Amino acid sequence: MSHYDIYAIGNALVDSEYEVSDALLQSMGVDKRHMTLIDTPRRAELLGHVKALTPRQTGGGSAGNTVVALAQLGGKAFYSCKVAHDELGDFYVKDLQARGVETNLNHTRAADGQTGSCMVLVTPDAERSMCTFLGVSAELDDKALHPQDIVKSKIYYMEGYLAASPTGLNAALQGRKIAKDAGVALALTLSDVSMIQFCKAGLDAMLGDGVDYLFCNQEEAQVWCGSDDLHVVKQKLQTLAKMVCLTRGPDGSEIITAKNSWHIPADKVKAIDTNGAGDMFAGAFLYAISRGYSPDKAANLGNHAAAAVVSQHGNRLTLGQLSTIKAYALPPQK
Repeated sequence: MSHYDIYAIGNALVDSEYEVSDALLQSMGVDKRHMTLIDTPRRAELLGHVKALTPRQTGGGSAGNTVVALAQLGGKAFYSCKVAHDELGDFYVKDLQARGVETNLNHTRAADGQTGSCMVLVTPDAERSMCTFLGVSAELDDKALHPQDIVKSKIYYMEGYLAASPTGLNAALQGRKIAKDAGVALALTLSDVSMIQFCKAGLDAMLGDGVDYLFCNQEEAQVWCGSDDLHVVKQKLQTLAKMVCLTRGPDGSEIITAKNSWHIPADKVKAIDTNGAGDMFAGAFLYAISRGYSPDKAANLGNHAAAAVVSQHGNRLTLGQLSTIKAYALPPQK
């Protein structure tokens, strides 16, 4: 019997979110809508541009956001990641504990270095641009894995951002083999266009001979498939996974299998901040799937959860919001 609904591996990052103008974003030289890896000098330079602004600070990281969403909805999650013995590391561990997510961090933390952080720059059009300082997360390795917990999980979830780290990628692949050998379902998120452009070999390795669930947004899918034609894109995506979850922002989501496809319309909301929307969708979708709901019902929950998170600033929802979403989007099981 499975103990965890999802076992995930990814980068542990503390998000500092700033509201900025397009002019300020341009003056900072930041690539809009995408994630860019930065080093210590570049981080200091960027912080100089926003020193007059007060950021909102939350736990982050793509897979981290997903496991928190699932746990807040009532699922059980385990997260493998890496933080340092510093203030941000303490913040991150306490955030996971408060959300009910179990983690290797209770046993394994880096002795030296800095915990990873991400500057999330949100412009008035609700788009988020991310500048990520990986810190010790760049050194994530197989010591973070708990094989005994992987085999007790329903789904093993890999964050595509790990394709940028040799040790992180190796850890994700080792976990993948353990999961596959134990009959645990495999899931992957492509994470960002930059990963496809610069780290595709790593993503290919995580895909291997295919996964059970693949998560991507429309831009990522089009870049991966080399086409803007959605029909062509869907056909190509079918070869990568048993089930593909294609998120399309205000156009909702598409769930694609070899035999069926569903289009689930999005809630009509005013987007304020898109940070964490795709992660929230994945967490809600996998929560519903783990409870036996059909793909279209699971995507319906994912759409509602994503709509709620983009309607506010920050990547976390209150328990009240999540309770309302769950009650509205998931019909009683018969």
